[in-house]
Amino acid sequence: MQTDLQRIANADFVHVDVMDNHFVPNLTFGPQMVERIQATSPVPLDVHLMITDPDRWAPGYAEIGAASVTFHLEAAADPISLARRLRDIGARAGVAVKPATPVEGLFEVLDEFDQILVMTVEPGFGGQSFMSDQMPKLARLQAEARRRGSQVWLQVDGGISASTIAQAAEAGADTFVAGSAVFGAADPAAAIAALREEASAHAH
Repeated sequence: MQTDLQRIANADFVHVDVMDNHFVPNLTFGPQMVERIQATSPVPLDVHLMITDPDRWAPGYAEIGAASVTFHLEAAADPISLARRLRDIGARAGVAVKPATPVEGLFEVLDEFDQILVMTVEPGFGGQSFMSDQMPKLARLQAEARRRGSQVWLQVDGGISASTIAQAAEAGADTFVAGSAVFGAADPAAAIAALREEASAHAH
């Protein structure tokens, strides 16, 4: 694990997927493993909780020291209160939306979050194809964030590669999660640098 982390030491964050085999049909690991990753990672952790009842569990990940904790809007009972708790503990508060979830409900509360994650695959399994039909949703979010003067980060996760990252950047994403495109490369650090350059060239 430590070797893998060192290979991506030029990343801005390590994106850690936590899945509970309930909210999504897959199981990864929980707080103990995230704590171990936190202890050895050369870069901050961006924890993505694909779990039921994040209102109960998400603050624990902030307490471990994760720089950013993102929970799913579809799973949270009180997303605003939860985001405030995460910020109070010292983490960036993120909220994620599945492909079928509209984003308009977040417009009035953008400033309650540091990051909004627009899923560009159905959450749960790696290696899925990028869903370009999510780009209009991203563009609407970016337009609204600009209109309100919001500093919220717009993140995309799922199918991000050298061939899709430009589309996401043009639609308004400024934070990108790449799994297979990085770890499937012969040189992950070079892959990260190339993705960053491609995204920068298409940012607006």
